This record gives sequence, structure tokens and C-alpha cells, in this order.
Amino acid sequence: MRCYKGSGVSGGIAVGKIRVYRREKQQVKRRHTEDVQAELLRYEAAKEEAARQLEMLCQKACRKIGKMQAAIFEAHQMMLADEDYNGSVIHIVQSQMVNAEYAVARTGDNFSRMFALMDDEYMRARAADVTDVTERLLEALSGQKGSQTDAEEAVIIVSDDLTPSETVQMEKNQILAFVTEQGSVHSHTAILARTMAIPALTGIPDLLAAEAFDGKTGIVDGTNGMFYVDPDEETLRRMLAAQQEEAGKRELLSALKGKENLTRDGRRILLYANAGGIGDIAAVLSNDAGGIGLFRSEFLYLERDCFPTEEEQFQIYKQVAEMMAGKRVIIRTLDIGADKQCDYFQQEKEENPALGLRAIRLCLMHPEIFRTQLRALFRASAFGKIAVMYPMITGVSEVRRIREIAEQVKTELREQGVLFGEPEQGIMIETPAAALISDLLAPEVDFFSIGTNDLTQYALAADRQHPKLGGYYDPHHPAVLRMISMVVENAHKAGIWAGICGELAADLSLTREFLAMGVDELSVPPGSILPIRRLIREMNVEEYQTRTASQIPGEPAFAPAGSS
Repeated sequence: MRCYKGSGVSGGIAVGKIRVYRREKQQVKRRHTEDVQAELLRYEAAKEEAARQLEMLCQKACRKIGKMQAAIFEAHQMMLADEDYNGSVIHIVQSQMVNAEYAVARTGDNFSRMFALMDDEYMRARAADVTDVTERLLEALSGQKGSQTDAEEAVIIVSDDLTPSETVQMEKNQILAFVTEQGSVHSHTAILARTMAIPALTGIPDLLAAEAFDGKTGIVDGTNGMFYVDPDEETLRRMLAAQQEEAGKRELLSALKGKENLTRDGRRILLYANAGGIGDIAAVLSNDAGGIGLFRSEFLYLERDCFPTEEEQFQIYKQVAEMMAGKRVIIRTLDIGADKQCDYFQQEKEENPALGLRAIRLCLMHPEIFRTQLRALFRASAFGKIAVMYPMITGVSEVRRIREIAEQVKTELREQGVLFGEPEQGIMIETPAAALISDLLAPEVDFFSIGTNDLTQYALAADRQHPKLGGYYDPHHPAVLRMISMVVENAHKAGIWAGICGELAADLSLTREFLAMGVDELSVPPGSILPIRRLIREMNVEEYQTRTASQIPGEPAFAPAGSS
């Protein structure tokens, strides 16, 4: 057995035969021509044929993966009309008096290299799009067909890279998984794989040079980024068991997908998913979440050694908004500090970082960092239903200062003629202070989202990561539940909605209690969506409220760590 480690860009497990996909790249020769006009006419005809093919691909992609992802091919059509690209081809033909194929190939290489050398990872991923369009033009000029992807049985495709066109043209029932040497989490092929729910790995250098893969048995673990070739019996048994467990979850999905989160007495609940980054979106969509209730933006800061630019953030937020296709995406602003540290922030060592300079406090102390993120968020909100959520709030003055900065950012964007939206702006209730003055905070914001992890540790003075404080850190404690109930009540009095995005939201033993409190939204790990949906649909809130009205919550069972 051989094991290869890559970047998992689409989760899931696939087991089957491996097929190496080798692209039949056009062989282009430089030819001198006396009839420059004829070559330019050939190029125009090739562009028309390429545009026709892209239109057909766009329609096919709409049927297979939805309109938002089909926009990839609309972008390719725009590239065909790009003045710089076309200008380069025409200039090479005219100035060097050469054939159109050579001019297209030279231009494609130059532009692809230009994108590949950019500092921005998102822009580097566009190099594959240039290659895709260039190969299509060359095929149209030569009249040759590209590589065929039909297979007699479903296979694991191994390749140096795959273009969006190649990915979409493959029939899903013939593809078990993708494994490529190149590519990134931001490539269009990675996005398509996630949307099509096909396990995929990228970034395994020199994979095709390692051994002959064709016909061998392979296992792709897209969740953990592993590719096994000729697996031993134990690995095969373990991965088949994991695959069977996934199949059971999919069966549950098929029964509940598309169903409303509606109780038996007509109460509708917003059931959203938490996401730690772009890589989680496939799980959010495949589990049929109604939106994203917590998108953690700090991954943009933690996975690098310098501050992300406005453009880098904008592209990520825009991509999430587009992938969610009109569903609400609540993006939490930077929450660095406590257990999440970045060396390049150069923060001073704190005796108690959980109570120190973190989250919104850090942003307000460094408004230049905050403004950059807000600019990116407001710009991205023009491309979908984005909401912005501010963490670690303790007072009204903080909220008013945040709104003041937000309005200044909007004014700047407006004066610069930059397109932006008007996202909802809410706050996290994760400190006892915020819970106790939630009646004062509610008129200042559009929504509340209760972060039960921090709320519990602050309310009970118990570090949630301390190994010996398990008996003290109790999210079921009456104090915590009473604060949640108070926050929901104060939100409704002010006419705003209130949700829960902490781990407690996925606690099935409290779902009925939360619904009885009037909680409007629960944001949970993607895998918890369907079990909670089933419980919601089985519940009658009025009956539950009547049955429990006379009950007084008692102290939870308690045993300090280490006691018997």
C-alpha cells in the first residue's frame, strides 16, 4: 500500500479503480503566413465556435450544478471577448506574420504565467481558466477533439490537473473522485467538485511520476486529504465502514432533504450551519442547511503569515455568497485572541487572554484592520445575502462605535463609486454583560446570535479548555439557560430575531427547550442539520410549553473532576 497526502477540497470517501486522465494537448507549430487577414478571419471563426461550445457547457452546468456555478463558463465567454487577450493574439499574428494557432498558444502561455505568478491565491487559480479557454480555441482552429472522459465503470480520476470544462463534461455516475497534482481550494474545478459532491484531492506533487496507477484499486478520503493505492485489508475494511456510515447519513438526507423546519403546530425555525471556511460549504449544501449562521472569518488570518488584503477577503466572501445562492450567510468579523493567536499581530503576552484583547476589542483598537474587513464584507454583500456579526460585545457604546465605523466605510465606498450592499448587522451575545443588557442592545442591531461556548465559560467562571474543570463547565446550567431565554425575550420585544450558534445549538436534549423559549434560529455543524430537522418536525411547541410550564429547573447533576 502507498499513501499520498494532499489537500482535501471536497469531502467524502471513494473506493474503486483508478484511471489516469492524460490531456491530449494540442501540438502547435509556428508557421509563417503571407495572408495575415485570412489568419485573423480563422481566429474570429474559432472564437465564434468556442463561444457556441461554452454556451452549451453553461446550459449543461446549469442542469447539473446550478446557475451560480455555471457562471464559470460565462466568465470564460467574457475571457473570449477580453481586449487584452484578443489584442495580444492579433498583435502576434500581424507583427510576426504567423498562424493563428501559434498566436493563441503564445498568448495563452503568457497570460496563464502572469496569473500563476500573482501573490493573490484566488488570482493564481485563474491560470487554469486561461488554459481552458486557450485549449478550446486551439481545438476550434484545428478541428480536433480534446480528451475523452467516458469510462465503462465509475473510476477515480487521477490527473495533473482538470479544467472546469473537463470536470463538467464528465458524467457524475462515471466518476468516483478526483485526485490531481495541481490545483487549489480556490480553483473552479475544486468548487465544481464540492458542488457536485465528488470527493477530491489536489496538491500532490509529482504524483503521476510516482508510479503507474491505471487499473489499481484506490481510496480517496477527501475529508482527511488522503489517497491510498493498493490498500491493505485493514485500511480497506476501515474505509469501507466509514463509507457505509456516510451512506447511512445520505439515506437520512434523502428522506428529509427539501422538507421544511416546521413544527407540528406550525412554528417555523431557521436551521443554519456553521462553517470554518470555504472547504465546509459542500457539507453545508449537501446537508440542506437553510443558510450559514456562523462563517468564521479568522481562517483568513490564521492560515498565513501576513494580513489578508481587502481584495483577498472580498473574493472569499463573494465566493461564499455566490455558492449559497441567495441563502443568508452570517459572517463573523475577526475573532482573534484567547486560544486563536497570530504571530504577525504582535500581541503582547497576556496573563488571561480569554479576558483580554480579543475579537471586537482588537478590531476597535486597530481600526485599519477592521475597516479593511468591513470594506470587503460590504462589497461582497452586493453578490448575495450576507449578514455581518460582531463578536465579544459587552456594551451599547461598543455597538455604536462599530456602527459609526461601518457608516464611514460605506461613505468611502460610495464616494469611490464602489458597488456594495446593505447587509444586516448583528452581534454575538457571549458575555453575561451582553445578556443582562440585551434589552438595551436590541434596538441598536438587526439580530442576536448567542455564542453559548463563551457565554457558559464566562457565566460559570470555568475555562472551557481546562482539562480539570469539566464538572464546572456545564452548558446546561440553569444560569446559562435563563440568560438564553432572557436574550430571546428581549430580542422579540425589540422586533429582531435571535439565534444560537454555539455548540449547545446542536444539543438534541435541549432542542425542545430552545423552541419553547422562542429561539428563531439554530446554527449547527452541517452533520447535525437533519437530526435536528427531524426533531423539529416531530414537536408540538404549545403542548411542550403547557406540559413544562409548572416545572422549575433544578440544579444539574454535578460531580467535580476526579470524584467518584
